[in-house]
Amino acid sequence: MAAAPKDQTVSGLDNVTVHITGHNEEGKEYFVSSDKAQWVGFHENAIGMSVLYTTDFGANLNDDEDIKKHREKMATRAVGLVNPNGTLFRMVDFAPGTPALMHCTKSLDYGIIISGSLEAVLPSGEKVIMKPGDVCVQRGTGHGWRNCSDTEWARVCFILQDIKPVVVNGKTMGEDFYGQESDVPPSGNDP
Repeated sequence: MAAAPKDQTVSGLDNVTVHITGHNEEGKEYFVSSDKAQWVGFHENAIGMSVLYTTDFGANLNDDEDIKKHREKMATRAVGLVNPNGTLFRMVDFAPGTPALMHCTKSLDYGIIISGSLEAVLPSGEKVIMKPGDVCVQRGTGHGWRNCSDTEWARVCFILQDIKPVVVNGKTMGEDFYGQESDVPPSGNDP
């Protein structure tokens, strides 16, 4: 089980507020909640993560079912990198000089750089520097993120969705930390 989340970042960067909309009893749109993101530090606080929202595929928005399921999932404090059979929206802060922690997940990820610069690294050795506004579409491949700065934290948002297993040269790919220790709970979506 992960550490208890806190409403302050490990990075010192500004926290974010998650605003969730819905419909009231009269059918009018309103803000159901506006809550500060909850953060957990990993790898000795070199990485701060906050799960902003989760859904199941075919999300049921009626009677706020999706909100209830998200809150139940978050209460377990056992959320991995991927939400099995669903989506996950996460914000991640990387400490200055954080090396690339190579990993692979059974997911399709959209990564959007918010602040700082990160180097996206592939196991093949290919690398690309990403700056605020840049997007990486990660398609079930191994990858890592390295903070390029020795002084500034970097922040990125990830939207992940569970996918069908990826098969490459007859090998089914799945969650893998390339022999590295990880204090992130397993996702539980491997075949």
